[in-house]
Amino acid sequence: MYKHPQMSRIYNFSAGPATIPEAVLAEAQEHLLNYHGAGFSIMEASHRGPQYDAVHTEATANIKELMGLGDTHEVLFMTGGATSQFSIIPMNLLGEGKTADYTLDGSWAKKAVAAGKKVGSINVAADVREDRPLRLPRIDELQLTDNAAYLHVTSNETIEGIQWKEFPKHDTLVSDMSSDILSRKLDFSSFGLIYAGAQKNLGPSGVTLVIVRKDLLEAADDSIPEIMKYSVQASKNSLFNTPPTFSIYMLALTTRWMKEQGGVEAIQVVNERKAKTLYDQIDSSDYWTGSAAVENRSDMNVTFRLPSEDLEAQFLKEAGENGMSALKGHRSVGGIRASIYNAMPEAGVETLVSFMKAFEAANG
Repeated sequence: MYKHPQMSRIYNFSAGPATIPEAVLAEAQEHLLNYHGAGFSIMEASHRGPQYDAVHTEATANIKELMGLGDTHEVLFMTGGATSQFSIIPMNLLGEGKTADYTLDGSWAKKAVAAGKKVGSINVAADVREDRPLRLPRIDELQLTDNAAYLHVTSNETIEGIQWKEFPKHDTLVSDMSSDILSRKLDFSSFGLIYAGAQKNLGPSGVTLVIVRKDLLEAADDSIPEIMKYSVQASKNSLFNTPPTFSIYMLALTTRWMKEQGGVEAIQVVNERKAKTLYDQIDSSDYWTGSAAVENRSDMNVTFRLPSEDLEAQFLKEAGENGMSALKGHRSVGGIRASIYNAMPEAGVETLVSFMKAFEAANG
């Protein structure tokens, strides 16, 4: 049976919290006790002090540079993950008498719709959850509302492994990009609002990135608690309350690392190569069955099945013994899921594919 070469760190295919670049971890470790001569950790620094102010400023600037954003959009650092934004978005953008359109195609879209319906009028523009193989709606399938407040899409469904390759056009397009943020080049300025939990491509959990077009900041009425208003967060530079300073520090280091790799364009090339390597193996024989429609396959979360659940359990056990963790599919769908976010090295995908070939040869 295939044996993994000796290494200090395993390949972590977790869907999130997920792999962080080793260079980022090493940088944080080096300065954990004494942050650049300050005599204390950045975790202990005042969020209004000079040490953290520099971190906050860099994190914001890095995001704007990587996304190619000008002065049309605000960068906000909030908390509560995408789950909190499911409610905060309609509270801010769904005015009285208005309807918002949502696509319903996976587990996170389902949660977003359910939360939105508690706030206001939600129209499901397309529901394709029961289709197999798993897929996203075609743009021509969308039943949109005239003058909708916004159209919400989940750019990448982490559990199902499906990803929008081309986005529908809308005056106010809102997207949950938690699991593919900054993994590929997009015209980010064309979105009205983007939100993403950091724990997949941006660093550790704890901070939620929100990109909001400035003309949308004042859409919320005064009934919304101040801490949930985008306009308040923007006016206070995300410092209305104490932010998750260490998570933002790690986001600053991670986005600095992305710039050093050559930016989003260079990262996309590597991500597409990793995904192709893995999908080519899945398509190499009937032993492996991809869960997602080919045209909607995610470059971030690769989902597939083996001939039986017993073989899947054996596959997971032996993968773990060979230095590959967190390959079990989500409990709601089963199977295997390899999350290959920005920080997953190509060697990790190549190791997984080598293991798959050996496993099939031994158990096929």
